[in-house]
Amino acid sequence: MKHTIIGGGIGGLTLALLLEKKGFNVEIYEQAESFQPIGAGIILAINAMKVYTHLGIHEQIEHHGIELSEMNITNPSFDILSKTDFSNLKSKFQTKTIAIHRAQLQNILLKNLSTTQIHLGKKLKSINKLKDEYELTFQNGDVIKRKMLIGADGLRSKVRHYIFPNSNIRNGHQACWRGVTSFKLSTFQQNKLLEAWGKKVRFGFVPIDNEKVYWYALKSTPSNEKPIFDFNNMFKNFNPLVTELIKSTPQNSIHYAQIEDLLPMKNWYYNSICLLGDAAHATTPNMGQGACQAIEDAYVLSEKLSTENIKNAFSEYQQERYSKASTIVKNSWRIGKISHLSNPILVTLRDTIMKLTPSSVGQKQLENIFN
Repeated sequence: MKHTIIGGGIGGLTLALLLEKKGFNVEIYEQAESFQPIGAGIILAINAMKVYTHLGIHEQIEHHGIELSEMNITNPSFDILSKTDFSNLKSKFQTKTIAIHRAQLQNILLKNLSTTQIHLGKKLKSINKLKDEYELTFQNGDVIKRKMLIGADGLRSKVRHYIFPNSNIRNGHQACWRGVTSFKLSTFQQNKLLEAWGKKVRFGFVPIDNEKVYWYALKSTPSNEKPIFDFNNMFKNFNPLVTELIKSTPQNSIHYAQIEDLLPMKNWYYNSICLLGDAAHATTPNMGQGACQAIEDAYVLSEKLSTENIKNAFSEYQQERYSKASTIVKNSWRIGKISHLSNPILVTLRDTIMKLTPSSVGQKQLENIFN
């Protein structure tokens, strides 16, 4: 039986690599005409890197990325409110946390695939149920028939819409701009992720190799309309490094998106169709776990698919992954709201509580995620 994956993102490629290593016949249908480098970085936390260690490609990822030593939440002046030291977690799990350009990770995954068939320019148009298989029609007119299907096609998944047409995408009412710039950080800022929280606005940045920095800026927005990226005004009270990073980035390479997630659903599969990653549990990017959870999905699903009974495999996969993924969606949504408070009194209270909270609390929360 062919294991057909719709979507060639990080989750889909990781699943293909895991299934390929088990000797399965794997194919990917990806809507893009080619794998283009996207101007964004990605944090591969310990739970994701454990999967890539299992695959034996962790050293390639470490070579092309930057190991992170700590994560800091700060006020606009970069005074630390909350600090998470990754050294204890590295020692406990014997695994590093890596920041890398998304395109570099994509290239590593593609390079390590050997037997998987990848079909580009295949945007899914519709799915129809036949007697004992599914008929997939693509925008270019191609039609295929498959007995089993895995939807790894993101937040606006066509596969999910077919099996669960009433699923709901939730608007976070936050605008997000992302960029990658050639910039040499000071020695103090190297190997660290920093996110500065202000009033209804925040800014984060992290090195993704020795010469490049990935940054992101978020602003509360009441509507779906794209706001003007007036960063001089947005970040006038922030450390000057914020505007330096933005100004050093080619304006045509800055990407905009509205922050959204998927309202948690009761099921991730129906008959012999299953969802993975954002298609099943898209989360806001406030915990750096979106891609990491897709990678975890890929590992668990690949293990369950070793059985001959597809429906049992899908059921066991959901049982094992549902609680953790849903909790991350919920907590990430909550963090997004807390980080964008507008009331000055609540902002002061938030910052004070963060300063007084022992670092061991954050360490314990991350340990639960990484297990």
